Amino acid sequence: MTTITKAAALRIALAAKALAEVSLPALTVKLAQKLGLPLTEEKLATITVADLKIILGGEETVEPDVDTASIKLAVRYLWGENGNDASVPKPETYVEGEMPGSLRVAVATNSADNLDGHFGSAPRFLVYQVGRDAIKLIDVRPTLVADDAEDKNVARSELINDCQIVYVQSIGGPAAAKVVRANVHPIKFPTPVPAREALARLQATLDAPPPWLARIMGVEAKSLARFAEDEEELEA
Repeated sequence: MTTITKAAALRIALAAKALAEVSLPALTVKLAQKLGLPLTEEKLATITVADLKIILGGEETVEPDVDTASIKLAVRYLWGENGNDASVPKPETYVEGEMPGSLRVAVATNSADNLDGHFGSAPRFLVYQVGRDAIKLIDVRPTLVADDAEDKNVARSELINDCQIVYVQSIGGPAAAKVVRANVHPIKFPTPVPAREALARLQATLDAPPPWLARIMGVEAKSLARFAEDEEELEA
């Protein structure tokens, strides 16, 4: 008797990738215990987020810090989504250097153009050029190619190493360290928001960047400039 259909096996494999540190064999066994054999697409389509959280409770299955966004994405894969999202926006025309003084920002996304992805499991990064007068989506980068690498977090970091900043809903400490080593500054937005809403907040600070952003941009923070002026006046 067939214990699992090919289509069901593919769904489980995609779900395991979405969960970053999951053990694929252990996840398959737990799903079989929950749903019974044979494992079919119809049975997988009944799994809920609450079910998967319970299934992932064993230490042999997955690391204990798996975030809710990754679990929701894994459930969508178990339901039959394949990671291709027709609602993802198309990149705009962009010529390198046309936005002087701008920043390049990657956004981890699970759906459409929302900032709602975990660094280690989001199926794609949206790459934006953020300037004082415009925000342009210049690239969409699927992460599937990185997930076959020996170190997935390093591969994902290399995928966006032309960006100065990456926005994520969540990211683990070891992954964040690898992102920083790629000269990319990770910023967490725990509550999902539209990507352009988060980027508009960043855009509003470009004329008077805080010290951390000034370092990234290679300019002097306005607050530090004022301090230097005051110091010069005192010396005079």
